[in-house]
Amino acid sequence: MSNFYETMYIMRPDISDEAVDNTIGKYQGMIKEKGGEILETQHRGKRRLSYEINRYREGIYIQMNYHAPGETIAPMERDMRLSEDIIRYLTLVIDEPREAEPEEAPAQAAPLGS
Repeated sequence: MSNFYETMYIMRPDISDEAVDNTIGKYQGMIKEKGGEILETQHRGKRRLSYEINRYREGIYIQMNYHAPGETIAPMERDMRLSEDIIRYLTLVIDEPREAEPEEAPAQAAPLGS
């Protein structure tokens, strides 16, 4: 069964743009190999971290939203854990997006003085 996932990972700030693009492509490829579908990938750029991680004060943030089977997550996270370029990652299961329900018209009040 496929679920909707969001994975946010933070890369070292000192790697090249080419290495960032290669890493993004690598994880997108891992998802596609397992039968997943990438919905959106956002390169959020270099940002200051809230606290120091592995002596880094900044990191490059990447967010991926995708639809994939559950067995896709463990190998991808294992690779992220072993990668020297990734300093943090988090994967969340997202409830299936719901379409907005039409709003009901407000009830008409009875005219005053009748």
